[in-house]
Amino acid sequence: MDKVFKALADASRRRLLDQLFLKNGQTLTELCDHLDMSRQSVTKHLGILEEANLIVVEWQGRSKRHYLNAAPIGEIYDRWIGKFERHRVAALQELKRTLEEENNG
Repeated sequence: MDKVFKALADASRRRLLDQLFLKNGQTLTELCDHLDMSRQSVTKHLGILEEANLIVVEWQGRSKRHYLNAAPIGEIYDRWIGKFERHRVAALQELKRTLEEENNG
């Protein structure tokens, strides 16, 4: 999970993931069109994202396509975000029940 957090810490890598979210399966050239950085920089960032398992690469003939893998982000959500959100939702549900009881009783 450390590799995922490290990969997500960089704004350029988050922009690459955003681009893949909008249109999955892009080539390096397509991804470079959306960013103001050199091809070499994009390649380096893609390597870090691939190492963190946030993207999957597939060769289609001579084209190398990059696909978003949202599973690690889902694991972060489950471990670090979802458990806190559940408590907030439960508190809101309890508040709603209390207000309904007061209004009906």
